[in-house]
Amino acid sequence: MSYQVHQVLLYRLVDSDLAPLSENVLSRSPPILPPRLHDRVLESAELVGDRLLVEPANLAYNAETRLIYTGCTDLVDDKEKAKNYVKVENWAFTGVQPLGLAFGPDKQLIVAYAYKGLLRVSREGTMVELLTDEAEGLKFRLTDGVDVGRDGMIYFTDASYKYSLDNPMVEVLEGRPYGRLISFDPSINKTRVLARHLYFANGVALSPNQDFLIFCETVLRKCSKYHIQGERRGNIETFIDNLYGFPDNIRYDGDGCFWIGIASEKTVFWDALMRYPILRKTVWMLEKVVRFPYTHSHGGVMVVNLEGEAIALYSEQGLSMVSNGIKIGNHLYIGYVANTYITRLHLNQLP
Repeated sequence: MSYQVHQVLLYRLVDSDLAPLSENVLSRSPPILPPRLHDRVLESAELVGDRLLVEPANLAYNAETRLIYTGCTDLVDDKEKAKNYVKVENWAFTGVQPLGLAFGPDKQLIVAYAYKGLLRVSREGTMVELLTDEAEGLKFRLTDGVDVGRDGMIYFTDASYKYSLDNPMVEVLEGRPYGRLISFDPSINKTRVLARHLYFANGVALSPNQDFLIFCETVLRKCSKYHIQGERRGNIETFIDNLYGFPDNIRYDGDGCFWIGIASEKTVFWDALMRYPILRKTVWMLEKVVRFPYTHSHGGVMVVNLEGEAIALYSEQGLSMVSNGIKIGNHLYIGYVANTYITRLHLNQLP
């Protein structure tokens, strides 16, 4: 009898702010997989900056300096550098958790800082400036992905205007779309919301002609196209959906393809969590107090052409919390939100 009473009390405690879930979240159709699958990538992987980098969530490449920039929560003591052939240097301090990085046409680095908003770092790394931290009267709570156009226009996402990075799963479990796609024009200091009601808006990448951009919604396992120019300006359409896992950041490689970081695959536990309200409500309540131990595995990087067709996947069961993948020459560099290194793969030597 006491067990039944406790069960009812638990249900009443969490019977509040949860919304019905989108059909995209509940879909049981087979996920999209590309024709080229490389599922043993760790066999030949190199660890770049091992134990020198803490959560290198995003990567940006400066072709002029031939340097890779990454945002970390911290760097290990400089003495550790002597133990590794890769040189890792502090460049600029923006604060904890820079999630998105992109170089502007003037080679100043634009940073999507989870807790502060949109930042600009000078070429020398000595000056950090806050560009914007709110839109339409709502403060950014989880500034995430970013890209910069050739005209200097900045496009970025605020994954949530309600929840911060301290506990993003609460938003996922609540089931409401608090994300936004936003632009910032630095020439007139204007912030404009381009799209609202997004489910954990994440990575952003401009097309080669910069007439559209692609943005990812992690919870929906999809990426959408937002038209910047032309007759369809302002319209949104599906670019690719029903991904095998949860998309994070996205990059264009300059050669006709987007590279999408997949944090982890969709699991049976995830399906059960989303499908059964009592389970979702229980975990939602626990997430308010303590981080729930989710399983993150089989992450990777998916390659998608300009038509939204998946053409290749680089993954392995042991890859976890993948956030970003950038192609530089014949190498793929992979960033993470929960590791202390960057992974480098030689694309011509994979099984």
